[in-house]
Amino acid sequence: MALDVGGKRIGVATANAVARIAHPLETLDHNETIMQTIQDLVAREQAAMVVIGFPRNLSGQETEQTRTIQDFGAELENHIQVPIHWQDESVTSRKAEAELKQRGKPFAKGDIDALAAAYILEDFLSEHPEVKA
Repeated sequence: MALDVGGKRIGVATANAVARIAHPLETLDHNETIMQTIQDLVAREQAAMVVIGFPRNLSGQETEQTRTIQDFGAELENHIQVPIHWQDESVTSRKAEAELKQRGKPFAKGDIDALAAAYILEDFLSEHPEVKA
């Protein structure tokens, strides 16, 4: 399972364990119950791990958002029983928005977040072929 964590929403994606193909699952509201919501989602989806998108600026340097996401991941570790991995999320949201625009159908911001999470998971799986989805 992958998360594209933002201040208002969190995009979620999962992957088929055999084909290793990621797909958007849903978008969650980033609110006071988010840790429990993710804990329940990990259990429901029987996730073997959680991959969190790791934001950096265009130069590849860490930003204030990077530290915020690291804090989020540290807190999440206290709520789930599966390992957390980090994956660079460079331009995944822009790529997701461009793909959705190309489809020519209406979409919401949450659709961008969920598709960006799928890109994050695809990138992680392609860089780590030894990992079981």
